[in-house]
Amino acid sequence: MLKILWMKKWISLLLVFNLLLLHFAQEMDSVKIENKRLEFQYKNLYFPVGLMIAGITTDGNGSGSIKNEIVKYRNEHLPGFQNRFDDYVQMFPFAAVYGFEWIGMKPRTDWKNRTAILIKGQLLNLGMVYLLKTTLNETRPDGTAYSFPSGHVANAFAGAAMLSIEYGENHRWVPYAAYGVAAGVGVMRIANNRHYISDVLFGAGLGILSMKVAYWTHQYQWNQHKSIKDPFLGSIY
Repeated sequence: MLKILWMKKWISLLLVFNLLLLHFAQEMDSVKIENKRLEFQYKNLYFPVGLMIAGITTDGNGSGSIKNEIVKYRNEHLPGFQNRFDDYVQMFPFAAVYGFEWIGMKPRTDWKNRTAILIKGQLLNLGMVYLLKTTLNETRPDGTAYSFPSGHVANAFAGAAMLSIEYGENHRWVPYAAYGVAAGVGVMRIANNRHYISDVLFGAGLGILSMKVAYWTHQYQWNQHKSIKDPFLGSIY
């Protein structure tokens, strides 16, 4: 009975959300997208590289180590906790990269170049995740394989980085919301006993760095036609 009520609640929220999207979509005006390049700056390496270093330094297995203490705390306070929500939430930032434009928010990059950047960033991100997982083959807290780094978290933070770059300049709340969702995925991976804090920290840094590298190296060769229709805005630019 509780499960049915829970499902009805979420279906109702989705219906309301879709109605709001339709309302905003009908009212939005044509938007000129300028394809502003993201210039490389060394200071933009500090946060993602710092997270990756933190992930490496907290990966020790000694008695009283941070990662083992967090697992111990989790087992004492959340025994038997299991949730699949993080499997879906990790994709929210990527959905918003296109969804925000659909409701009238101005992105930094047109949809073709944005898609090319997304593909390049994720090839680098998920390729590194796969390489590290299969090479290191570290055991998860629940005893299964391929713990380090967290692919879910790397995916969520890559999406958060992209969402922040595309919309953060014009909408200051976007980075807080994007990274807040990504951090929530990391917390859920630990609560589900699927990852250590070291896996989460390194995955977060890897995801952010991968997407920023995709932006820094992108040549903006797509959409060279004089006019083209954006399927999300419905406008010609």
